[in-house]
Amino acid sequence: MGISKEWIQLDAADGKFDAYVVTPHLRRGPGIVLIQEIFGVNEHIRSVAEQYALDGYMVIVPDLFWRAQPRIELDYDQAGWKRGFDLYNNFDFAKGQSDIAAAVAALKARPGYEGKIASVGFCLGGLLSYHTIANGLVDAGVCYYGGGIANALDRAADIKVPTLMLFGEADEHIPPPAVEKITAAFQDNPLVQIRNYPDAQHGFNCSYRDSYNMRAAVKAHGETLVFLSEKL
Repeated sequence: MGISKEWIQLDAADGKFDAYVVTPHLRRGPGIVLIQEIFGVNEHIRSVAEQYALDGYMVIVPDLFWRAQPRIELDYDQAGWKRGFDLYNNFDFAKGQSDIAAAVAALKARPGYEGKIASVGFCLGGLLSYHTIANGLVDAGVCYYGGGIANALDRAADIKVPTLMLFGEADEHIPPPAVEKITAAFQDNPLVQIRNYPDAQHGFNCSYRDSYNMRAAVKAHGETLVFLSEKL
């Protein structure tokens, strides 16, 4: 029996929204709330969720742009970037955190969920994963190239569960000084691990993008799996 995939509907204070759920073949296990890039819950993000389910995790991916357009899926072309940044610039982070909290609760209520839950986010999702961790919604968290974390270090003291942050050394959106600032903020917090990948650009994990870096993506995925296996 392979993984099972479905869309479910969740309740928010101001409406209903969808979430993509992937269940491992054993139909039980710890959970991951996977948090999207600015391109929506597109084919790439769904494939990432499916991979984590193949690794044995129950995964939920909330559609965070539903207030603008339900289930939006953008490509990694010029039009996709423009629309993605428009969505990002109008995104309500407080409501987004409420949506993530609803997704966490829904995953914990599903039959077969056992153990703990982590947030794993990419780009915008990396920043949202950081806030999800700081808000105490999960037991651990992973932030792939979280843009904006360097500007949210006032929340550093709120990071009280195991956290893994992954950055590319050639990331033009998160340059080395920003990563250095983040590293300095957490140098005395043993719960936080930071990994840097040489020659890796922003979005290095996404094989749909020109910036895909197979070596960095494979190593980061491996380190993430080791981290999750130890912390969940």
